[in-house]
Amino acid sequence: MTTDQRRRGGGSGRFLWEFVRAPMRTAAVLPSSVGLAARMVAGVPERGEPVVVELGAGTGAFTSAIQERLRGRGRHVVVELNDRFAAEIARAYPSVEVVCDHAARLPALLAERGVGPVDVVVSGLPWIAYTGEPLLIESVARALAPDGVYTQFAYNWTRWAAPARRLVDGLRTEFEEVVTTMTVWRNLPPAMVYVARRPRAAQAAP
Repeated sequence: MTTDQRRRGGGSGRFLWEFVRAPMRTAAVLPSSVGLAARMVAGVPERGEPVVVELGAGTGAFTSAIQERLRGRGRHVVVELNDRFAAEIARAYPSVEVVCDHAARLPALLAERGVGPVDVVVSGLPWIAYTGEPLLIESVARALAPDGVYTQFAYNWTRWAAPARRLVDGLRTEFEEVVTTMTVWRNLPPAMVYVARRPRAAQAAP
């Protein structure tokens, strides 16, 4: 078993505890599977020096997958609201820039650190993070490069809920292309990924 696999497995109890403590701030009761993580980070370029921003890293399932794909290249910024998760990510991945703050402040957070344009945004945020934040998806779209990619996972049993439908509407408003991957049945619960490409804000910029 690799170090990353031990990290993911060891995060299960912590994830459940944080969900019990703050269910509205934690996206899941279990860390995402390797299969779901692979689909979430598929848009990270295998060459060059890409800039990747991760929203809601949790215990690091997607963080690990992004780092494996980058292999020391580019820049990886994590925005995590939970201070305990943020501290653990910073300790486990020293090369990752960890910001403990709300994703709604993304444009300001990136500007403060001289980050941009962003090639990929990987979001592990719960649906509740988008409630009352109509500009969050717009902020993500504006942070991305013209050929940027935004990924957001959803559990099959929640994707038909009103917050999920509003999110999809927002994605279709802000991006020229929005596709849905096949279900990852081995994830608990089963999940799929929304992949949004070509942000309209970037295309419209002079």
